[in-house]
Amino acid sequence: MALMSDAKQFLVGWIDAVSRAVDIVADRFVRAQRIRLVEADDGALTASLIATKGGAGLSDVSFRLDSGKPQPSLSAEWNAALRGGRIEVLLQPAHVMTHPLDFPSKAADFLDGMIRAQVDRLTPWSVDDAVFGWSSPVSVANDRIDVIVAATSKLKIAPVIEFAEKVDAASVAILAPADASAPIKLVDKPLRSVVGAAVNVPRLLRAILLSTALAAGASLLAGAYFGGSLQSELGDLQQRISQRRASLRLGANGSVSGLGLLAKRKQTTPSSVMVLEAISKALPDSTYVTELRIEGDKVQVAGMTQDAPSLVRLMEQSPQFTRVTFFAPTTHATNEPGERFHIEAHLTAYFGSGT
Repeated sequence: MALMSDAKQFLVGWIDAVSRAVDIVADRFVRAQRIRLVEADDGALTASLIATKGGAGLSDVSFRLDSGKPQPSLSAEWNAALRGGRIEVLLQPAHVMTHPLDFPSKAADFLDGMIRAQVDRLTPWSVDDAVFGWSSPVSVANDRIDVIVAATSKLKIAPVIEFAEKVDAASVAILAPADASAPIKLVDKPLRSVVGAAVNVPRLLRAILLSTALAAGASLLAGAYFGGSLQSELGDLQQRISQRRASLRLGANGSVSGLGLLAKRKQTTPSSVMVLEAISKALPDSTYVTELRIEGDKVQVAGMTQDAPSLVRLMEQSPQFTRVTFFAPTTHATNEPGERFHIEAHLTAYFGSGT
């Protein structure tokens, strides 16, 4: 059994390892390449790859946007990196309006609605014409929070989003610089699935197929092993049941035991129906039996009657009972029509049990 337990743990661990391998393979090939675009004072953009483990490096490149098209044109390597990647654009501070605001601490869950209602007042743009965001709330005195709101015009970011769509990027994020905190996200827009042309789809499919085959093989091996062990345990259990049935039929010395003893006990134990019938004949019609308990050759009777002491004499006159006595005090409640009695008697050989 210890060997079986170790084998089960090994197979379960193997299946878990294969499952983790599938997740790692999928994550390795589906993860989008991140590209950072930083806006300069003159509006030019400088693109750089955000380093990833094992990723190929590319030299930074600068360009301007003309109707969403880079000028000068990008190299094939950069187009391949942008395709299916995530573009993060850090705007020039001069092109973004920032404003500090404070709110009650309880307003932390409702900042979107509260800041949206003040965009018209804080910026030269309406809510429909602006993109905006805010920094993480910072707790201050008097149970209040401080946030920095950043906003810019939708017309300002339109060329960047158009550029991201033309290079077939997976998503684009527009970030605004903040003096004392991390960049504030103004836009985070998915453009398509991260599984695109930039991903080596055939290689990804082969890796997933291989991982699935390993998982299926492990499952089949586990099923075959556990199925055999369960069959063996079932056979052992059936053998034990057969032995137990045999032991119920015959004792160690060949004498009748088990089921035979049960049958003998049924034949020698007084019938409850017969005992009740004998009691009903011995007791008067004004007596009601509410409880009847038979244990071996002893019977206990409880109920209600008009004359409890006379019941002992009446039952002793019956040939079916002997040694009749009260085993609990006789009581009489004000709301009951008679006396509550508790009588105990031994059964005679009439019932086949002996005295």
